[in-house]
Amino acid sequence: MIISWNSTNQCNMFCDHCYRDSGVRSDQELNTEEAKALLEEIKKAGFRIMIFSGGEPLMRDDLVELVAYAKSLGLRPVLGSNGTLLTPQLATDLKEAGAMGIGISLDSIHPKKHDKLRQYQGAWEEAVNAMAICREVGLSFQIHTTVMDWNTPELEALTDFAIEQQAVAHHFFFLVPTGRGANIEDTSLRAAEYESVITRIMQKQKEVSIELKPTCAPQFMRIARELDIETRFGRGCLAGTAYCIISPTGKVQPCAYMDMEIGDVRQTPFSEIWQKSPVFQTLRSLEYSGYCGHCHYKKSCGGCRARAAYYHDGDYMAEEPWCLYRGGQKEVT
Repeated sequence: MIISWNSTNQCNMFCDHCYRDSGVRSDQELNTEEAKALLEEIKKAGFRIMIFSGGEPLMRDDLVELVAYAKSLGLRPVLGSNGTLLTPQLATDLKEAGAMGIGISLDSIHPKKHDKLRQYQGAWEEAVNAMAICREVGLSFQIHTTVMDWNTPELEALTDFAIEQQAVAHHFFFLVPTGRGANIEDTSLRAAEYESVITRIMQKQKEVSIELKPTCAPQFMRIARELDIETRFGRGCLAGTAYCIISPTGKVQPCAYMDMEIGDVRQTPFSEIWQKSPVFQTLRSLEYSGYCGHCHYKKSCGGCRARAAYYHDGDYMAEEPWCLYRGGQKEVT
């Protein structure tokens, strides 16, 4: 199981697609002791992979201490970062504290396009420099790319770039319009292109040795099977079943893109929220409506619950709106 904690809302960027609407630090963010108590609860709940994300997690002064504490509990700490604040000393400290790797965002092979999305001049150059730092100190890293209509032609080239940079993986995050991302909803893919791009990524996987993983695109499980591609992943959408996210102030959500607070770790122990939340129990029932409810791939795919909620007035158990696989066969478009 995998969990993500938005360790701070503070960020040195103001990205167009940010689901957290990050920028300014909240006065109510969990302090060091509260964060350690949360990590203990996360371990108690049975999670293994602990993602420190943000905002920008590198802006948290106690990050190294918290990574070390997570490691001491038997968790596997990793980070999600824009990379711009990584220094050789910080990378070394994180590695020695037990960090297993870092995901560095890169959304285009063209620096100006990446910088524009991130609202930060020099973002591309600094992200690539962070990759060099990781290589220098021996900290594993992977590249994270948000997929939108304008950068779909670049995806294979970005994977080739990831290989050149010695990344261990390239993960693709398909835009779900939440937070500031709602303002660029028109750049998210629709059904035919959504299917085509996932297929391209899976076909690219046949050609490369690093891991390629579409996220918020659970149909990749079906497409991988159709293309006879083996994957280590057991399910597409993990929201509420083997994944959730916690905000900087301790609010629990099923995933980063489902804008609904279903618990507060300051009021209820996280392990109890994870076990007893009615929302989590509903998600685990797999009792979806529409085509998702009787799809052959219901257990392995599950449809994107966040996208279902966004396009069905909050109904997170509705059918996935951008899936071509209907009634046991693909729709012709």
